[in-house]
Amino acid sequence: MTILGWLQISLLFIAVLLVIKPLGLYMAHVFNGERTWLTPVLAPVERGLYAVAGVDIKKEQSWLGYTLSMLAFSIASFAALYAILRLQAFLPFNPQGFGNVEPGLAFNTAVSFVTNTNWQNYAGEATMSNFSQMAGLTVQNFLSAAVGMALAIAFTRAFVRSQASTLGNFWADMTRATLYVLLPIAVIVALAFVAMGLPQTMDASVTATTLEGSQQVISLGPVASQEAIKQLGTNGGGFFNANAAHPFENPTALSNYLNIFSMLAISAAFIYTFGQMVGSRRQGWVLLSAMAVLLIAGVATVYWAESAGNPILTSIGVDAAQGNMEGKEVRFGQAMTALYAAVTTGLSDGGVNGMHGSFTGLGGLAPMFLIQLGEVLPGGVGSGLYGMIVFALLSVFVAGLMVGRTPEFLGKKIEGREMKFAMLAVLILPTVILGFTAISAMLPFAVASIGTAGPHGLSEILYAFTSAAGNNGSAFGGLSGNTDWYNTTLGISMLLGRFAYVVPVMAIAGSLAAKVRVPASSGTFPTDGPLFVGLLVGIILILGGLQFFPALALGPIVEHFAMLAGQTF
Repeated sequence: MTILGWLQISLLFIAVLLVIKPLGLYMAHVFNGERTWLTPVLAPVERGLYAVAGVDIKKEQSWLGYTLSMLAFSIASFAALYAILRLQAFLPFNPQGFGNVEPGLAFNTAVSFVTNTNWQNYAGEATMSNFSQMAGLTVQNFLSAAVGMALAIAFTRAFVRSQASTLGNFWADMTRATLYVLLPIAVIVALAFVAMGLPQTMDASVTATTLEGSQQVISLGPVASQEAIKQLGTNGGGFFNANAAHPFENPTALSNYLNIFSMLAISAAFIYTFGQMVGSRRQGWVLLSAMAVLLIAGVATVYWAESAGNPILTSIGVDAAQGNMEGKEVRFGQAMTALYAAVTTGLSDGGVNGMHGSFTGLGGLAPMFLIQLGEVLPGGVGSGLYGMIVFALLSVFVAGLMVGRTPEFLGKKIEGREMKFAMLAVLILPTVILGFTAISAMLPFAVASIGTAGPHGLSEILYAFTSAAGNNGSAFGGLSGNTDWYNTTLGISMLLGRFAYVVPVMAIAGSLAAKVRVPASSGTFPTDGPLFVGLLVGIILILGGLQFFPALALGPIVEHFAMLAGQTF
């Protein structure tokens, strides 16, 4: 680790910190239906969309109606994307002449993009036409992110309202998230990416003459537009197989900075939006502080582990001062690769600019562990917020029982009903991840897909299901996932990780909205100070982390100690 490396990391976090308040306030105005500087331009478009769709935004929905609308929209989105992929050969803008995507891969991909996971069992430049990339994948990058934002806003209203039976209108919230937040920022970021050298063309490829005089066909396409919403919506799916390590997706250190900044900006600002809407900005900063503590710890772990180098390579004469550069791009270096790895897994982004499977044992453990904590650091746009609030409710309940104070959060009493739903949501992740990993580790045809034997192979399987259930989408590398088994089970994991989690969360929202909002009293446990930050971090580590320790001990932790002993597998 170097001072320069930490300076690069610090400047990125400072840049994000500077936009949290203005962007957070802007989104609060948007979702409160208030006038913004874009209203004169976008309000007529918004009203036109409602008219075409037959939506009455004044008609609010109960938590169940809101959730059913979200599920119906997600099913329709899946069907549309699946149809595009299966009919790709007959659709326009297919200059490469790619055939139809086979059923198992089409199912996995459609589920992946609808759930904001963007796990990719294919090489984009060799599988997807320009039409599939734009009308299919890029559209879902907008819509799946907007769905997460809408759900988070509905959950936020549960704390604002008192004795209410409704949480807003799903169609209005989703439309505003897309029209006023994601779309205008994505246009700006996409133009910045084009200026930095990312292609934005309908051409399929260009032929170049190499230094040896041979001809090389280089794939092109509408990359910049997909890259922008990929990061802003914490989607992560790359236009190319190498994702953000590809020079056409991430050509320079400056584009790498913009990639990471774009990932963090909306998710972090959304926490401020929550504080603004519930009338307690201090509460928003407390939640953001807990996220920052764990995310910075993850960055430090990866950076330290990769800077320390690989003892096995050191033992054969490689200079330890160079650290571990395997799987990393020289143009980014260890500091910005470590930051990218931690941010993309602390969020639910999943884009990568280095090969996580080439990291050291502890360097690879940290990104995996950040996903297993629940994708709340600060998580995906919207989804990270409601995930963190679930942990906050659990923390308040535990603290209230320990010190004999009333379990309340933002004026709402937390009782057994809310705790049952919260625990149901929290248990989804370990059940899916550990269950499918255990089964896959025992089936010969599933084990045959791993690239490395021993603990690293177990890590490949564990990471895959962690990424899928956590709706992250990044890959450890080495696992051949385009098989019937993994296409199906990873798809099921994504569905459960998204929808089996959010349904009990919305049930909590409905229960809280119906309660009377009472002012804090001397018997209320305070949740807007440093003490609660520490408690919240502890609860996340206990509930989100310890349940995975046995599996991690058999994978990356064993690999770490074996590496120290100079052993390979």
